[in-house]
Amino acid sequence: MDNLTKNQLIMLVLLVSFVTSLVTGIVTVSLVNQTPAPFTQTINRVIEKMVPTENKQQQAAPLTTTLTKEESIVKVVKDVSSSVVSVVATKDLPVIEEYFINPFPDLFPDVQIPQYRQKGTEKKQVSSGTGFFISKDGLLLTNKHVVEDTTADYSIVMNDGRKLDAKVLARDPFQDVAILKIEGKDFVPIPTGDSNSLNVGQTVIAIGNALGEFRNTVSVGIISGLHRSVTAQGSASGPEELEELIQTDAAINPGNSGGPLLDLSGKVVGINVARAQSGENIGFALTINIAKRDINDAIDFGKIKYPYLGIRYKVVDNGLLLTKGPQGEPAIESNGPAAKAGLKENDIILELGGVKINQQNTLAHFLSQHRVGDKIEAKILRDGKEIRVTVILEERPANI
Repeated sequence: MDNLTKNQLIMLVLLVSFVTSLVTGIVTVSLVNQTPAPFTQTINRVIEKMVPTENKQQQAAPLTTTLTKEESIVKVVKDVSSSVVSVVATKDLPVIEEYFINPFPDLFPDVQIPQYRQKGTEKKQVSSGTGFFISKDGLLLTNKHVVEDTTADYSIVMNDGRKLDAKVLARDPFQDVAILKIEGKDFVPIPTGDSNSLNVGQTVIAIGNALGEFRNTVSVGIISGLHRSVTAQGSASGPEELEELIQTDAAINPGNSGGPLLDLSGKVVGINVARAQSGENIGFALTINIAKRDINDAIDFGKIKYPYLGIRYKVVDNGLLLTKGPQGEPAIESNGPAAKAGLKENDIILELGGVKINQQNTLAHFLSQHRVGDKIEAKILRDGKEIRVTVILEERPANI
């Protein structure tokens, strides 16, 4: 260092300074490139880790489901609007004229006593309900109590205002179901669903002629219960026991009787039939599966044929005990289906068609789902032994 000239010393200092600056710059750049991401980016990434992708989809699902449900309801209503009609009953009613007489004109000349007399007849609407098409050639389904007056004339009012005559083709003797026939073609039927697959909480749509005035009124609700039994009032024939009903909170008003109860796919799952007057949002519908047999009978035979077994029985723990009636009537009707199959008094019917028959699964409900001519395997308990026989269902005689 002592031998360095002044100029050389200056050059050495400058060189060291340059190298030091260069090294410091390189280190600084490296440290900057290794700094953490900005604070906001760190928060976003932590949130993404805390809320996985599937949770994001789950959070978005309710909005999508709501929109889909609403769109489904609107689509179903549009699709079936031309298939749901008002069913109107009219009768020739007497026209009553009021006039006055004075039986004592000499004693009481100013006295006028009103009298009444018939002055011809006038066709008037006496009731109305709802119905819906089940075939392109004009078969219409409704409640029996909507068309129970055999002296009335019936017509339908389409959603577009057209009025067409209707003929009562068949009335179910045991269920509140009737089939009407409308002359014409190219009607739009509503497809039928499977009421056995319904679930409590499922969304349903009720359409009907509310209050006999507001055609095709729509209400939406859920299935509140299944397999309900009620005693329905208001029919001219008196109270009626209805079983295996669908309970719904969709509004069912007077005039809605006979209208369809639909699922979100647009299929009929029930026939609106009654409502509870003492409660709110408690309505009932017959299951469509009960009516399917009636529909098929109307198409095949032009009337409803109700099957029967020809037995008298009482319900016991394990089935139906065949026993005499209270007046000594035979347990087995002679020449009936059960007699022809070889059933005997004191037999216990354990199963029909693989279904246990008891207070929950009644014989009436079982028969409502079968047709005349069906072959049913019966499991019988006789003298402590189980046997199996085949019963062929026959049409129930009118006198039973």
